Amino acid sequence: MAKQYWIGGFFIDLSRNQIIQNNQSQTIPPKALAVLTYLAENRGKVVSQDALLSKVWQDTAVSPNTLQRSIAQLRKALGDDGKIQVYIKTHAKQGYSLECDVRWDDNIEPSKLNNSQENIVEQTPISEASSDINTATNTSDKQKNSSSALIPFSIILGIIILAIIGYQYSVPKQSSQLSFGELRALTSTDNKELASIYSPDGQYVVFHRYSEVFCLNNVWAKNTKTQEEFQLTKKLNSYGNHSFSKDGKKLVFIKTGDCSKPITQNKCYELMSLDFNKALVSPQSPSVLLECKNSEIQNPKWLNNNNIALLQKFSDRWKLISYSINENKSQVLYAPDGANIIDYDYSVKDDLIALTSIQNDGHYYIEVLKADGQLLSSHQIKYPKEIANFRLIYPNFSPLNKQLVFSTGRQLFTLSYGGQVTNISLPIDEPMGTPIFHPDGNRMLVIKGHYDSDIASVPLSQIKQTQTEKPQSKQNKNLTVIERSILSEDSAILQPIGELIAYRSKRSGDQQLWVTDGKGSQQLTHFPMDTYLNGMDWAADGQSLLVNANNLLTQVFLDSNQKAFPMEHPVVRLFQWDSKNNNALLLIRIKGILKFAEFNLTNSEIRIINDKSVNWAHKSEEGKLVYTDHMGRFWQPGPVEDQFIEELEGQGSNKRRFLIKDNIIYGTNDDFQLWSYALNEGAFEIIGELPNNLDYLSDINKTQLLMTLRVSSRKEVVELTLSE
Repeated sequence: MAKQYWIGGFFIDLSRNQIIQNNQSQTIPPKALAVLTYLAENRGKVVSQDALLSKVWQDTAVSPNTLQRSIAQLRKALGDDGKIQVYIKTHAKQGYSLECDVRWDDNIEPSKLNNSQENIVEQTPISEASSDINTATNTSDKQKNSSSALIPFSIILGIIILAIIGYQYSVPKQSSQLSFGELRALTSTDNKELASIYSPDGQYVVFHRYSEVFCLNNVWAKNTKTQEEFQLTKKLNSYGNHSFSKDGKKLVFIKTGDCSKPITQNKCYELMSLDFNKALVSPQSPSVLLECKNSEIQNPKWLNNNNIALLQKFSDRWKLISYSINENKSQVLYAPDGANIIDYDYSVKDDLIALTSIQNDGHYYIEVLKADGQLLSSHQIKYPKEIANFRLIYPNFSPLNKQLVFSTGRQLFTLSYGGQVTNISLPIDEPMGTPIFHPDGNRMLVIKGHYDSDIASVPLSQIKQTQTEKPQSKQNKNLTVIERSILSEDSAILQPIGELIAYRSKRSGDQQLWVTDGKGSQQLTHFPMDTYLNGMDWAADGQSLLVNANNLLTQVFLDSNQKAFPMEHPVVRLFQWDSKNNNALLLIRIKGILKFAEFNLTNSEIRIINDKSVNWAHKSEEGKLVYTDHMGRFWQPGPVEDQFIEELEGQGSNKRRFLIKDNIIYGTNDDFQLWSYALNEGAFEIIGELPNNLDYLSDINKTQLLMTLRVSSRKEVVELTLSE
């Protein structure tokens, strides 16, 4: 079989696992290219899923989702999509077909693609026009006209070539120069490993390792040459990002724990320091550099001047500060008026800080500062079509000149100091995050995550109050798993009029909206790669749902038709949709600040309810509004000020949701007990025990309770090596 062939204007090079067009190459996973090649061998014919799975994944048991991910990768590389289907066509319940011309050629080198006359004719309208002119002339004048036509064509072609060369030299290096080869796991265990960094000499990888079995977290190090691992701390508990001092002798990180006497926040934050060399010999107890009880700190970076940069949050705004260990005091490095910082990174090599922020105009910016806080540049980030407009990004420095790198999940991008974003093609199809480069720039660390949750139902009649029994002892026997896959299934809600259940699932590779009738499931949406859904609710008639997809509200009908509701501000979370009055309870971001609001979908009016950090909110059938704040406390709006619901003190959580049905609030506490509170009567009751792998309640009616149960949650550190 030829290892090189053409599909339309795309050159497929199987020897290099690449698809090339117009000098731009994309590295594609070998299995995906094998799918494309088999379709090319059967051009114009419908190839069944079974045939493709049998051909490409011989003697390997894989699900149809694996094939679907390969098809999605190919369509993206070919500029196709699931709706237009110019190249690869889906035949419902039959399979796929390749609908474009295929030309087999095993003698063309990628370096000679531009010299292929066939390629020039296909992609250059000028030569097509010249050909038409020559054909229109008579035989006696053909040679003369051809010669005269060649002169302006040669000039134009020369200008194009010069322009391309000039462009390549004038534009900073882009992500097409960043190509990755080998991928290897560094911490494949049953624990959760994250927050990885290299030591300054590149000899060690430092990371957190959390054991769900023992509920313990510690800092670990791994020697990249010998593969030997070292536990650096003892029972650290909660954790944050690490940073090395310039000489590599010390580590700093932030420990997060419960405040003994919470006033403005439940969590307290401590900046910790650890002697790295001593910890390599035996686990150490880190020392506390500073403690914050009324503000939040995160992301410490050790600067070259021996100070530590930190993000600090008071109220609802973040600022960048510098903490001096010697003087035990801090100063503000950067706190732009009216703006809010999203994230930042520090380059030891260049002694520069790069941060992303949301400015007064509502746009996202990339800003570069000196280590003393002096602003060097500020540019609006130009989002490509692959990234949702309101997506928050967290870039880190890269070895490319004036380029940072960030991940949106299954895609990797570079970000220039000037705000230009460029996609990087990767030979993998699994989500990854927090890319950190090795000091020599030839490899990087990323975190791969795997989260598995199920949707379960339990009859309310079987939830009994059991004070003496452990959670899960009886309750699991009564659970019915409604939807299950090896990925996350969650947020199930009951159809108001009907038997359907809508839910969120990642079984197709990205978060999408699905419905089930208990016998089979149907995918309602096909949002683009790296989509995230944060909130959904049924219409009162049960014929559509309102979904918050990529910070935008979209009404999705049962026939998969959609209606978008453009908004000036990003929607962070959709709490509830009152379709009768066409209002939605939302958490929105205005100039970087979170606002609790009600949005009228008919006239697009926004009514700000309050400026608090609202965790969850719901209205009763009588219109009574209840919300929880960042400390898990329950509130109701009052005539002058909001009223705290004292009967529910200690029953809430800043992580879990609550439900209101028939003017009764249903919720869970930290002991995994289901409770109820009657709004009109003010009566509180503990109903019974729930499984201790409960994530949250998602819906309830008179007979059953729907919930999301955590099956497994894993993260691991992997290393990507750059191709030469």
